[in-house]
Amino acid sequence: MRRKVVAVLFAFCIVNANASVQKVSRFGQYSGYSEPVYDGWKLTSEYITVRDGTKLAADIYRPTKNGVLHTKPLPVIWMHDRYQRRWNITKLDSCLSLRRLNHYGYIIADVDARGTGASFGSQPYFFSEDEILDVCDTTEWLASQPYCDGNVGMTGGSYFAIMQYFAAGINPPHLKAVFPLAAVFDFYSFMYEGGIYRNDFMKNWQRILKYFDIELQPVPVDDDPNGRLLKEAVRQHQANRDVFELFSALPYRNSIDSTTNKMLYFDVSPCSMLSQIRKSRVAIYHWGGWFDIFTRDTILWYVNLDNPQKITMGPWSHCEIYSDLTGIEQLRWFDYWLKGIDNGIMDELPIHYIPLTASNANQACSARYWPPLKQKPRGYYFHAGPSHSISSKNDGILTKSPPLQKSAFDPYTVDYTTSSGKPSRWSNGYGDGNGHGKFKYHDMSSNDANGLTYTTEPLTCDTDVTGHPIVHLWISSDSNDADFFVYLEEIDSNGLSNYVTEGCLRASLRSTSKPKENYLSLPYHRCFKEDVQKLPPEKPVELIFDMQPTSNIFDEGHRIRVTITCADKGNYLTPQITPPPHVKIYRDAEHPSRIVLPVD
Repeated sequence: MRRKVVAVLFAFCIVNANASVQKVSRFGQYSGYSEPVYDGWKLTSEYITVRDGTKLAADIYRPTKNGVLHTKPLPVIWMHDRYQRRWNITKLDSCLSLRRLNHYGYIIADVDARGTGASFGSQPYFFSEDEILDVCDTTEWLASQPYCDGNVGMTGGSYFAIMQYFAAGINPPHLKAVFPLAAVFDFYSFMYEGGIYRNDFMKNWQRILKYFDIELQPVPVDDDPNGRLLKEAVRQHQANRDVFELFSALPYRNSIDSTTNKMLYFDVSPCSMLSQIRKSRVAIYHWGGWFDIFTRDTILWYVNLDNPQKITMGPWSHCEIYSDLTGIEQLRWFDYWLKGIDNGIMDELPIHYIPLTASNANQACSARYWPPLKQKPRGYYFHAGPSHSISSKNDGILTKSPPLQKSAFDPYTVDYTTSSGKPSRWSNGYGDGNGHGKFKYHDMSSNDANGLTYTTEPLTCDTDVTGHPIVHLWISSDSNDADFFVYLEEIDSNGLSNYVTEGCLRASLRSTSKPKENYLSLPYHRCFKEDVQKLPPEKPVELIFDMQPTSNIFDEGHRIRVTITCADKGNYLTPQITPPPHVKIYRDAEHPSRIVLPVD
């Protein structure tokens, strides 16, 4: 009888112990489906030789527990690294989300791209055909190693992320899933937003590339302790082309590079492989931020693909895309696709977005479609002021009522010193403002004061703006061209002007056309050389362009402001004319300048 009682008690304890382990899998929360079995890693490095004989330097991190190496095959998640696979500390030491994956039973690999780090070769331009094929070779090499169970994924942000789309396009047999954070869709629209060169970013990115490719001494692989091979690899990097000089000379989408005789924007933009990516059926979790440099791009990826996919957008800049939330979602994603753990991630709504004003992931919204169906377009029209909220060049007002006047405009003399300042979302793309707390813009009031502004009365209720604002500007000029920068801002009760989003367009490239891709019915500017249309003297023409998408709750009592300038000295290259041109922004019944906001 005593044995039976003990047996029953023992069984009861087991049942209760199992019952206490609750399985939770929802956005930002994950437990009970897999466990952090490992507590460390063993790091080895070696060269991978790809199809043309080029050697690529690779770091391999294999999980350990109490110092003992796990020897049975596991999935591999790897990164195509443009900025050296290892500095003074390892990638796993510096990145929490990678450590989490390692502890949960994933092998992590970090591989220097050709022409970078300790790898051999050179870069005639980024994302060349050879570099893309390297990703296929590397994926299959990793899959063939005895420590890999045949399931391979990729992750990483920015350059690392862009290559994941190319990788899906060439479809290595063992690539099952990717998790790209902040990736470009179309490089021309990034480098020449609205046809205007983003010269500050390109100049500083080239400075960073030169530093990592030539100036910073890379870490040699294990079999090259004296650095003999490393020295030769770095010597080959001297042939890398200067990206600032290269793309400064290519102002139109169909510009031809004189060295390669190619229209490079079509080669280096991963959207050129959309059909191949769709066919691959590689699972893709897109990740982007409202203050990122690739905000529109991340959403365009999602709406143009029908692969197994999810997307998350949140209040992050380019240098803030890694977080604890990122790590949780990466683990859920790779557990499902690489380990076959049915954690329900694909049963959820595919879209999660966190507004700029949210304080944590618990305030995330979910949707089945983008833009969310609840958002409806609402026009806000430009009128004469004053709004008594800013001492700008005109202090106009913004209302939902269309103008009725027969003739009305605001004159403006171009000021080439205007700028949205630094750090900006664009300068943060090369690290400006990183490491100084949460990224944010400075008060935009000083820029507002030097531009034309249109500001609402204090809002009578919270106003949800989520989606793609579209600008309709009726303009004229005594010059044959001009650049226009438009900022959407939230003005708080103290008069502080908070940046929300922006858009810009060169007037001579105002013509719209139908894109090959799904562009969400937004105005698309092809920006071919033959599309240039000079402005007719003093004759009104309409400019229509979208702003970077956003999700912002404008608080009750705050104001919405639109600011217009003709230069952003800190971020873009606008040709200067002496004396500065005069422009007019029309706001009458025949020329109703306005911003269309997606409001709930």
